[in-house]
Amino acid sequence: MSKVAIVGSGFIGRAWAISFARAGHTVALWDADAGAPGKALSYIDGLLPDLAAQDLLNGNSAADVRIRMRAAASLEEALGDADYVQENTPEKLEIKRAIFARLDAAAPPDAILASSTSALLPSSFTQELAGRARCIVVHPLNPPYLIPAAEVVPAPWTDADVIERTASFLRGAGHAPIVMKRELDGFVMNRLQGALLEEAFRLVESGHASVEDIDIGLREGLALRWSFMGPFETIDLNAPAGVRDYVKRYGGLYKHLHSTMQKRADWNGPVLDTIEAERRKRLPAAKLQERQAWRDRRLMALAAHKRRIAKESPP
Repeated sequence: MSKVAIVGSGFIGRAWAISFARAGHTVALWDADAGAPGKALSYIDGLLPDLAAQDLLNGNSAADVRIRMRAAASLEEALGDADYVQENTPEKLEIKRAIFARLDAAAPPDAILASSTSALLPSSFTQELAGRARCIVVHPLNPPYLIPAAEVVPAPWTDADVIERTASFLRGAGHAPIVMKRELDGFVMNRLQGALLEEAFRLVESGHASVEDIDIGLREGLALRWSFMGPFETIDLNAPAGVRDYVKRYGGLYKHLHSTMQKRADWNGPVLDTIEAERRKRLPAAKLQERQAWRDRRLMALAAHKRRIAKESPP
C-alpha cells in the first residue's frame, strides 16, 4: 500500500482518486480551490455504489474504498509521506511550472511526480527543477477507473527507474500503461484519435457521409474489434498468413487512400455547423449531461464484461 497525493480535484483528479483507492492505496486530495476536494468526495460517494454493483471495486465494498480517501487542508499535508503524486491542474504552461516547482520542493525526495496533462510535453514544465529526474507525464483517458490505458511519457531527463516504477505502480492499480520511449506532441492516444477525427471531419465536409453514418461505422463496426484488440492485432488476424500477408494484400489500397487524405478539414468552418446541427437534432443540448451519465453506465457495463471475460478466458 502506498500513499497517493491527488493535486487538483476536478474531473480527472476525482477519477484518479477512485482508481488508486480501489487498488488499496490511501489517497489525499488537495486543490487550490478549498471547496473542490469536498465536492469531489461527495461525487465519489454517489458513484461508488454503482461501481460496487458492477463488481468494479476489486471485491471491496464502497465503504472500504471510500475510507481510504480524504481531503487535505494544505498541499504540504497532501504531499507528506506521499509515494506517488498525480497532478491534475489546468492545461496552462505557467500553472504547470508553478505547481511542479511546489511539488518538487515539498514532496518526499523519492516520490514520483506525475502530471495528467494531455497536451504539454513534460520537458516544457520540468526543465528547471532540481528533481526533474523524477518527473513524468501519466495521461489517462477519462475516467481512469473505467478505462485502463494510461500514457507514461518521460522527459529527456526522466530517470529510467522512475519510468519503470511508474509503469509498475500503474499495473498494480489495474491500469495498462503505454510506456513511450520519448516525448512527442499528442503522445500516442491523441495522435491516433486525431487521425481518425480528421478523416471524420473530412468525410462530412466533403459531403460523402453524415455524422450519424460515421458514428455507426465506429460504433457498430470498427470499435467492436477495437474494444478488445488493437489495430496491429486486428490486421494480423485479418489475413490468412498474418500482418505481412495483410500488407501485401491491402497496402496498395491504403497507399492510394493516403494521397486523398492530405487536405485538412477546416474544423471551425461550415462543417462544424453541420456536425453541431446533426448532433443537436439527435441530442438536444439540455440532455448532454443525461447522456454523459448514460455513457458512464455503459462504460461500467463494458468494463465489468471485459473483466469477467478475462477471468473466464484469459487472452
